[in-house]
Amino acid sequence: AGLEKVAVEQTTLGDHYDPADRCVRLSEANFTGKSLTAVAVAAHEVGHAIQHRDNDPRLALRARLVKLAQVTEKMGSVAMFAVPVLVGFTRAPSVGVLMFVVGLISLGVSALVHLVTLPVEWDASFGKAMPMIKGGHYLTEAEELAAKKILRACALTYLAASLSSLLNIWRWIRFIRR
Repeated sequence: AGLEKVAVEQTTLGDHYDPADRCVRLSEANFTGKSLTAVAVAAHEVGHAIQHRDNDPRLALRARLVKLAQVTEKMGSVAMFAVPVLVGFTRAPSVGVLMFVVGLISLGVSALVHLVTLPVEWDASFGKAMPMIKGGHYLTEAEELAAKKILRACALTYLAASLSSLLNIWRWIRFIRR
């Protein structure tokens, strides 16, 4: 794949590519495994390393949004828990509305991260990993089809997370409108 100085390590923190350390980290099952899932997951994470090497703007955008989401998620959590206390203390519903809006913004940033993640993950799987698997002749044609299904199932988990985030926002808005 033309990658230089990218390490591969075993981790207990889940499969991922760490652009800061230029490291593909794999769970024990995928690091030592020889299953189709292990091959597909490893190739997918290497796909992220290729995106990083190629300065993919979507990967960079996602990285920035993840940092923003971590901050807003903390603020949103505090805001959601603080609403009843602040309204009770101040007897000013406008304070509660303001804190609730902060919470909704937090959920919105989270949903945005999930939506931006979809094309990044799809490209890592189908724009990078599958061509690498096919070009390297690592698997038989039947195994390639199975690996493609595994990668599609993994991508659908990101779609489910996106839809879940949007559903949470919708539920909170419905709750407020009552």
